[in-house]
Amino acid sequence: MTTLASEHAGPAAGEGRPPLPRPWSARATWTVRGIGIAALVSTAVTVWLGLWVTPPSEVMHNLVRLVYIHPPIAWVALYLAFGVLGVASLLWLWPRTRSLAWDRTAAASAEVGVVFTALTLVTGSIWGRPTWGVWWAWDARLTSTALLLVLLLGYLALRRVPSDPDTRARRSAVAALVAVVDVPIVYFSVNWWHSLHENTQVDIHGLMAGTMVLGFVSFTLAFVWMLATALRIQTLRAHLEGLELAAALADRHAESDHTGPTGDRHGVAGAASVPAAAVTGAAGGAPDEAVAAASGGTRS
Repeated sequence: MTTLASEHAGPAAGEGRPPLPRPWSARATWTVRGIGIAALVSTAVTVWLGLWVTPPSEVMHNLVRLVYIHPPIAWVALYLAFGVLGVASLLWLWPRTRSLAWDRTAAASAEVGVVFTALTLVTGSIWGRPTWGVWWAWDARLTSTALLLVLLLGYLALRRVPSDPDTRARRSAVAALVAVVDVPIVYFSVNWWHSLHENTQVDIHGLMAGTMVLGFVSFTLAFVWMLATALRIQTLRAHLEGLELAAALADRHAESDHTGPTGDRHGVAGAASVPAAAVTGAAGGAPDEAVAAASGGTRS
């Protein structure tokens, strides 16, 4: 490994280093940044309108200000995050659309979904204390939403179990579809079982309704930005896994080529050439492709 580093060190060897991965183009990068800025600005405006401009409600008084953030957060957690998770998992399971890019998209959506599901439970508890008199009740909707958070954490834990990319993607996709089944249960829980949400009345109109709509827009933009950022991290992580795998195979290749006084030099040269081929397969973020390239074979 040290020999490989010295071989690539210096200005003359700079061209031999593997290029940094670029999950998307420069235009796409600026688009994602623009979405992030729009999300930040719209969220700030929502908070300003919700806390200082809109009037209190006649029924709920100042507690109505939670309406501007709690339903939008729940919308992102239940429908956007789990929607992307379910669709991406189905696209990976379908043979014609199978790609590790869908697996990474599902993983990114699950990571963002954990954040918004946890925020849904926190803001719901803040709502419940003055409304129902308790921070937490084993209400049907609250319990099923908490189960969603547990299922998401279990999904992310399952992805950390060591295995090859295809096996990890397959079992993660199945686990994701099992978790998605809980979403309609959360939605219909108010009608299926007696729920505290049945007696919740919110009177909003005019500027209050407009602020609530802006809240939905701002948190949707925040989800898109966070999803794109998490997806880029997933792609870079897969790229680094491919490089580490290629380097390990190169070391084994170099050790097997040490056959004599001149064998060391040939072994190092062979080691230097393997990562370059492996990096070509790893640039797409797929470690299994890197293994095929480094071993000299092709992956069917």
